[in-house]
Amino acid sequence: MKNLNFSLMGLFAGVGGIELGFKQAGFKPVVANEFDKYAGETYRMNHEHDLILKSIKDLEIKEIPKIEVLTGGFPCQAFSLAGYRKGFDDPRGNLFWDIVKIAEEKEPQIIFLENVKNLTGHDNGKTFQVIEKTLKEIGYFVKFDVLNSSQYGNIPQNRERIYIVGFRKKKLSENFAFPNEIKLTKKLTDFIDFENKVDAKYYYGKEKYMYKELSKTIKSSETLYQWRRQYVRENKSNVCPTLTANMGTGGHNVPLVLTKFGIRKLTPRECFNLMGFPSNFKLPKDVPDSQLYKQAGNAVVVPVIKRIATNIMATVLNEKLPSIKPANHSLFD
Repeated sequence: MKNLNFSLMGLFAGVGGIELGFKQAGFKPVVANEFDKYAGETYRMNHEHDLILKSIKDLEIKEIPKIEVLTGGFPCQAFSLAGYRKGFDDPRGNLFWDIVKIAEEKEPQIIFLENVKNLTGHDNGKTFQVIEKTLKEIGYFVKFDVLNSSQYGNIPQNRERIYIVGFRKKKLSENFAFPNEIKLTKKLTDFIDFENKVDAKYYYGKEKYMYKELSKTIKSSETLYQWRRQYVRENKSNVCPTLTANMGTGGHNVPLVLTKFGIRKLTPRECFNLMGFPSNFKLPKDVPDSQLYKQAGNAVVVPVIKRIATNIMATVLNEKLPSIKPANHSLFD
């Protein structure tokens, strides 16, 4: 591993949150793949390396340079344990197998995957059994854990995600540990503008059918609220509820705040703020808000990624880990 140059490829890249976190930890993203054209536009505004904008199923191995780190926040789809290797030919197109195919061909030293907290219970646990079995078969020693961004990223958002880290060398896997929990010191006011007026389209005025109920219930600027179809839910923990990909479609999953200028939903920029993207991260003006909300909701919390990537880097360099989570799980003994 002494000659490792930390070159990285991001799959299912979205707007590049994983690549950004790894870059902040010292890795070198060289190429990424994303299918969504709107996400691709945001990606290219913020990253210098190459983005291949096409379905992962259309990727050709010759398009991929030599890489030593492969990352991806892959979609979770059900597939059977009995016929798991047939997944490459599954007409439903289970995208995990495309990660496997690339890993087998390029043999990166490190794999990093991110998914929803409930991945281990998906399809009655069958999906995770397949992932565990397959990663082991293609030569990776893996650890995983579920981390909440409010506890591990100093970001006031309740966002739990599972992170899977795989090394081709068993010793590195044994030496690696996830970051320890840190105190949440940042407040909603560090990410949301309660003081200044934003575009009128974000406010919920009397023309909204739920306005009467909103105005009766939303009384505090210290927290966030959500419209839950027929009632208002207050997030009493004073952190933002999990941001979702369909925030831009309206309905019950839109976080609401009370500001000096009235009740409004979060702006796309504020959503990116609550995902830990830096203030200089650019949002294209010609992309619809609905797409920007989708991009934020599909993204990762960058500071959490950076902390995990920092521990990966320290493990490879045989340095003392900057922060260790004592109780961490191992897929393989």
